[in-house]
Amino acid sequence: MECKICHYVYKPEEGDDYWQIEVDTPFSQLPDHWHCPNCDGFMEQFMVIAREDIL
Repeated sequence: MECKICHYVYKPEEGDDYWQIEVDTPFSQLPDHWHCPNCDGFMEQFMVIAREDIL
């Protein structure tokens, strides 16, 4: 999933150190209070990207 505002890509295999999200946490299981760690955008501001776009 990619933030439409700042283009931060959430990668489940990395988790999120800022919000203390464990590795392998799917985007769909992030807590409701989670926001983009880069720009503080809401989860609704994220869009699906193709897997090959992040490789």
